[in-house]
Amino acid sequence: MQPASPDALLAAIAQSGNEVTQGWMRLLAAQPQLQKNGELQRSYLDKQAKLWTALLAGRRESLVESDDRRFAAREWRENPFYDYLRQSYLLASQYIEQLIESAPLAGEAKDRARFAARQWIDAMCPANFPATNPVALRTALDSKGESLTRGMANLLADTGKGRISQTDESAFELGRNVAITAGDVIFENELIQLIQYRATTREVAKRPLVMIPPCINKYYILDLQPENSFVGYALEKGHTVFMVSWRNVGAEHGHFTWDDYLELGVFTALRVAREIAKSEQVNALGFCVGGTLLGAALAVMAAKGDASVASVTFLAAMLDFRETGQIGLFVDDASVAAREASIGRGGLLQGTDLAFVFSSLRANDLVWPYVVNNYLLGGQPAAFDLLYWNSDSTNLPGPMYCWYLRNTYLENKLKDPGALENCGVPVDLGKVELPMFGLATREDHIVPWRSAYRTLGLLGGEDKQFILGASGHIAGVVNPASKNRRSYWIGAPYPEEPEDWLAQAKEHKGSWWPRWSEWLEKHGGGRRKAPSKPGNVQYRPIEPAPGRYVRERIH
Repeated sequence: MQPASPDALLAAIAQSGNEVTQGWMRLLAAQPQLQKNGELQRSYLDKQAKLWTALLAGRRESLVESDDRRFAAREWRENPFYDYLRQSYLLASQYIEQLIESAPLAGEAKDRARFAARQWIDAMCPANFPATNPVALRTALDSKGESLTRGMANLLADTGKGRISQTDESAFELGRNVAITAGDVIFENELIQLIQYRATTREVAKRPLVMIPPCINKYYILDLQPENSFVGYALEKGHTVFMVSWRNVGAEHGHFTWDDYLELGVFTALRVAREIAKSEQVNALGFCVGGTLLGAALAVMAAKGDASVASVTFLAAMLDFRETGQIGLFVDDASVAAREASIGRGGLLQGTDLAFVFSSLRANDLVWPYVVNNYLLGGQPAAFDLLYWNSDSTNLPGPMYCWYLRNTYLENKLKDPGALENCGVPVDLGKVELPMFGLATREDHIVPWRSAYRTLGLLGGEDKQFILGASGHIAGVVNPASKNRRSYWIGAPYPEEPEDWLAQAKEHKGSWWPRWSEWLEKHGGGRRKAPSKPGNVQYRPIEPAPGRYVRERIH
């Protein structure tokens, strides 16, 4: 997801951190904290004085070293002035981090202080400013100022977009080189289009596979290019695949609720797929927020005695929100109440606002490298399909978003039997007794793997399999079997605590996709001849995939 105006993040930090900051300042002024801070300050000032003295004497004083890639250029070590800037910055960073760690704060209070400090530290890096970046100055001289002209043009262009460009967007086009798996839109309503992909095998599983992607991004993360398309892989393994394509909602859709996303989205997709495939049951898959929606939908179905789903796959999805990672730092009573007052009864959460928050969680990967490359050096980002998708953010209806924020991130009610009511019935995940496959990724900063693991204890039933993949929220999921990269961990039984499971899990090299395919094969319901054409008499093709809804961009 992509950054927009910095006002959104600054407001979130200020709002969520105000109480923490006031308490922290009181604690810092107390004994023995004052003495501890004094010792840290004396050590810091002593090291800075040594650096400054060495610079004036024309010699190099090595007080702090780092393999930080921001300082990879030779000038940061060979030039005394830039070596001083580098070390001075690193010393200051260490000092701020030590102050945070020594502060008598606990839990979320310390996490918020760490996050706010890290945002400031990352922003103040001398590599982020033209006057203190030797590579930017050298490039400007070598190009006779052309790099500065290009950088200004890039900045103006991104200002118009409301975000920082992270990839060469001209290199990609939906339906041409991303989201190109052959298929047809066979159903649509106000909120979704449903795509049925064309079979690539002579026989297919009797039960179709319905994919519910996240509604805060476009579906084609699961269908990027042929070499890394999860949709394509499922088709190769003999499944009839249906994909929900969520609409990038506009002002006229600002009234949609969480229940609308269940009724118009999940339930409708499952029903239509079942009717087209002439199957009493389907297999369902949910990714990220799509998994949260699917979990809630399955609880509603269980309450109503609806057994039309045979198995469920959760990819990097949370149903228990007790550990939400850094995203949770933006969520407190005041911030949620403010959202509810502004858009809770109607309106939109702009995709650019949410995108900026997500990028800020990894600012040194998703913000500052592109500031330096695009604006200081006048460069163009490389073409990368994942980042092209990442830039294609979507709006959310205010009522739906506010309900989601309060009942999951803030109050974590989804996990508690009967605490919530969806579509007129109590939600009890324990009544969902389906075979379950769960994937989490070890470095996921959106869905911490420990939270995803706890889904095992929430759902009923005995047939459960959990895999922990390497890498992060996206790269860990989009890990093609053909490339055989990275690794994953498996193991059973499944104790209550995630760390206890990890201690006995075994690492395996390569992609987790084949493991999932073997598991899903058991729940396919047998084989039948592949359909010769999409849809049926009732559901006729509307347009070729990827469809209109996915093409609706914010910018």
